[in-house]
Amino acid sequence: MFIRRQIEDLEKASGILVSSLTVDGVPVDSYLTKFVWDEAKYPTMPPLKEIVDGIHAQVAKIDDDLKVRIAEYNNVRSQLNAINRKQTGSKARGHCRFRTLGYARCSCSQYSQKDWLSCYETLTTYVVPRSSKNLDEDNEYALYIVTLFNRDADNFRIKARERGFQIRDFEYNSETQESRKQELEKLMQDQESLKSSLLQWCYTCYGEVFYHLS
Repeated sequence: MFIRRQIEDLEKASGILVSSLTVDGVPVDSYLTKFVWDEAKYPTMPPLKEIVDGIHAQVAKIDDDLKVRIAEYNNVRSQLNAINRKQTGSKARGHCRFRTLGYARCSCSQYSQKDWLSCYETLTTYVVPRSSKNLDEDNEYALYIVTLFNRDADNFRIKARERGFQIRDFEYNSETQESRKQELEKLMQDQESLKSSLLQWCYTCYGEVFYHLS
């Protein structure tokens, strides 16, 4: 049953132990052995075809609702993944910002961090000593910032690349960065909210679909 697979995927994504699903609060095995037709919901007086058509219509509606909810959830997930890929790419490419006295942002692999720290001060003449700071890192790359004079920017970029360090021009805008941070936080909150809502909806509808198909 598709809705069961969706529950398992959501529980796994939420770090929840796979639960024993129930129908009307009763374990599936017990429900099957003690199944009772719901006469109030599905009167047996109408023709069999009408009853079957009604059941199919109910299942189809639940399926359509599930698709809509999954699409909404996956849309938010896709936006988050796109932002994360962009941020990871930014680490791999590196950034730099130059003014009269500005900053260079350098990306280097984890194994070359010691090399960066030991050589950045002497790559060119106008680098501020002991100015390199670690801004961020992941399992593959580390992102450092270093202070230098703008007139030395091009030469520094060339020398850094010769040593295998990646430097790119970067125009920092605090308002833009704050806006992106807020957007990311909202998407993360939306994802958690939608995931929780979808999981609860699946729990509720699982029993309904199971009844219809049993």
